[in-house]
This record gives sequence, structure tokens and C-alpha cells, in this order.
Amino acid sequence: MTIRVLLADDQALLRSAFRVLVDSEPDMEVVGEASDGAEAVRLTREQRADVVLMDIRMPGTDGLAATRMISADPSLAHVRVVILTTFEVDDYVVQSLRAGASGFLGKGSEPEELLSAIRIAAGGEALLSPAATKGLIARFLAQGDAAGDEHDPARAQRLAALTVREREVLVQVAGGHSNDEIAERLEVSPLTVKTHVNRAMAKLGARDRAQLVVIAYESGLVRPRVE
Repeated sequence: MTIRVLLADDQALLRSAFRVLVDSEPDMEVVGEASDGAEAVRLTREQRADVVLMDIRMPGTDGLAATRMISADPSLAHVRVVILTTFEVDDYVVQSLRAGASGFLGKGSEPEELLSAIRIAAGGEALLSPAATKGLIARFLAQGDAAGDEHDPARAQRLAALTVREREVLVQVAGGHSNDEIAERLEVSPLTVKTHVNRAMAKLGARDRAQLVVIAYESGLVRPRVE
């Protein structure tokens, strides 16, 4: 199956570079380009994109608002948004993940990293750059907790629906571990881990593993560690 990719960035030169790279792969194609968030949302619907490479800072409707619109649209439930960021540490990244993005990637990443990120996002099997994403989420959520160390009570209550094993798996997912790694740690099969992850996503209303990580932190199940 060909992965349909939409490019959303206000820099035409950067979009052109991404287009050449993506279109060079036999299993993916660029189906549209957008220079602002509103156009990105419209083209995502019209072109039936699978993955949107979304810049955050764009004129008019920015990438954060566009990500919220895409994730809130039931007809676009299959779409995965990958946030493109210029900086390693960007305050908008965590907001984007909370809004429904599947992960983030630095604009300075190597070509193979970008292509791999698209495939991972399309498959929905793993968090992008697990260690970096986990660290970034932890730092910003820790900053957000500084005022009162309070977590989202609604999400904390929703955790009650999880079984003990699903909670254990969620903790491992929040640690940035793959299904195979979790299986080895818990001494179960990767298929069993995948089943637990899928059930946890359904019970918590998470679109993908990235949102599971955010929920794990926000609910207090996992405590952020600031290095």
C-alpha cells in the first residue's frame, strides 16, 4: 500500500525538498502541499492523506490548530500528523501531541530518519524517536506540574478501566519501549503486548502510542524525570 503524504510548511523550498525525497520512495507519494494550517486540513480531507508532515509556525491557522482540527474530525481518524520542528526543545511539541499528533521530528533530521518516521507513523506501531520524545514530554510536563503538581483527574479516573497488565504495559510504552522490548521485559509475546496496547488505546480514547505516553504522564501513572 502506498503511503499518501501531505506536506504542510510555509517555506516552498523546504516543501520541494521533502517532495523530491518522499516521491523517490516506491512505497509513498506526496499528494499535496499546504502553506498554512487551514489549507492543510482541507487538503488532508480532499486528498485522503495518510500522514501529514506539519510545520508548527505558519501564517494564519498554525500547525497546532490544524492538528487539533484533524484529530477532532472522525472522518480523519486514520490520519497521522508528524510535527516538524526547527528546535530540539519546542514548547509547542507537547501541545501538539496533546492535540493529536503522533510525534515530532527535527527539520535537520537525516533523509532516512524522515522516511522512517513517515513509515512508523503510517503503521502506528511506535512513537517517533522514543528517547527524545519521552525526554521532551517529561521536561515540559514537569514544568507544567511545578505550580501544584496536579494531574488531570478525569484521565486519572479513566485509568481505573485498565487491567493491572494494561497499566504495566502503559508504563512501558511511556518509557519509549517497543512491543518487542516490552514483551521481553514482561515475559510475554509481542502479540500479547500489542493486544494490551490496543485495548488501552480504546479504553483511554488515544489515537496512537504518542497519546498514550501523554496520558500516562498527565494522569500521574508515570512521573516525569528532569535530567
